[in-house]
Amino acid sequence: EGFEVSKSGDARVALIGFPSVGKSTILSEFTSTKSEAAAYEFTTLTCIPGVLTHRGCKIQMLDLPGIIEGASQGKGRGRQVIAVAKSADMVLMVLDAASGKSERQKQLLEHELEVCGLRLNKQPPNISFKRKATGGLSVNFMCKAPSITEKDINDVCREYKIHNADILIREDLTVDDFCDVIEGNRHYVKCLYVYNKVDHTSLEEVERICLQPHCTVLSTYMKLNYDVFLDKIWEYLDLVRVYTKKRGQPPDLSDPLVLTHGRHGTTVEAACRQLHKSLVENHDYSFVWGQSVKHSPQRCGLGHALADEDVIQIMVHKVQKKEVDPFNKSTAAPTQSRQQVKKAKAKLKT
Repeated sequence: EGFEVSKSGDARVALIGFPSVGKSTILSEFTSTKSEAAAYEFTTLTCIPGVLTHRGCKIQMLDLPGIIEGASQGKGRGRQVIAVAKSADMVLMVLDAASGKSERQKQLLEHELEVCGLRLNKQPPNISFKRKATGGLSVNFMCKAPSITEKDINDVCREYKIHNADILIREDLTVDDFCDVIEGNRHYVKCLYVYNKVDHTSLEEVERICLQPHCTVLSTYMKLNYDVFLDKIWEYLDLVRVYTKKRGQPPDLSDPLVLTHGRHGTTVEAACRQLHKSLVENHDYSFVWGQSVKHSPQRCGLGHALADEDVIQIMVHKVQKKEVDPFNKSTAAPTQSRQQVKKAKAKLKT
């Protein structure tokens, strides 16, 4: 109980880490929710949600119980915790920089998440894999792939009992990447490694951590590096704010539409769907002001990709309402044309 938290806000961020590394303190500092924090392990036993407001966007932040070694096998309700992380748009892996075991914690957490099907800071392999009824295995390479051969692909397909398929390799990949494509249930999530409690470490250690990719430092005790931490979250989520505009009126800058690459995309069509689904069917064209266009305003279609802080004005087709005649009161004869009916009406008016 307590792990079934409904999605709210414009994006979802999950806090994952070992017990007593500062996850609950981060949630309490950056949101209005107060999560219990104490000097003993496993203070948090359920999923506690909070809302982080940054640059006009509402980001849902989830404080999850601590993960221990063997969580992928179900120890310490680890499977439930990782299942919630799969539904998040981004993972914040909180590590204890003062304990001296941060690198070991990072390796263990990465292993547990990878076993459960989470791929951190990776892109899905650029492969076309289509099963078919007959015809055998057809493997084609569009580039050089030194890490995998056609024999490896045939052996993997034989292990999965796949005997008929069309496989097109567009980039270099490993055998594990090819297995992920066949499984089809892997989740590719962005991850930011947050080293907490840096006020207990040396400056040399802080510099070493900051030079690593996808890493940032934080101190909730002395409230250090808060602004950089929030900017990193914004950069990794890659949210796009779009302002709407009515004809002949200034744009509404108070309540933006927030689009994400992971959920529905950042096109004009996604903005129309977020407002109302009928706008896509009746869409004629849109005027766009901002960085995504060469000149402002520019007339765009549904496939145009929007940039952050663009202004959009949606134009729809004029729907002609048909005159309803439920009681058959039309005075025109069935053989009369439209022009004859108009002439008859004009005589009556004069």
